[in-house]
Amino acid sequence: MFEKLRIKEHMEVANCEGLHVGTVDEVKDDAIKLTKSDSADDMHHFLSLDDVEKIDDNRIYLKEGARIPEGLGNKAVMEDA
Repeated sequence: MFEKLRIKEHMEVANCEGLHVGTVDEVKDDAIKLTKSDSADDMHHFLSLDDVEKIDDNRIYLKEGARIPEGLGNKAVMEDA
C-alpha cells in the first residue's frame, strides 16, 4: 500500500503498461488532479486514489482496469498528427 502523502506535484502518472497518462497537479481529498496540459480538451481530470497500484521513484502506476478519462495522455500524439 502506498501513502498518498508521497504523491507530489509534477509526478508522472502511467497506466498499468507504463504508458504516460498525465502529470499530477495536486491531490484533493481522495483524488489526483491532473494538469490541463496533458489533456486533449485542456481541462483538469481526476483519478481516484483507489486506482493507484504503486509509486516508483517519481512515477505513479495505475491498476489494471483503472478508469482513465477520455483524452488523457493523447495530447502530444494528437498534436503530432
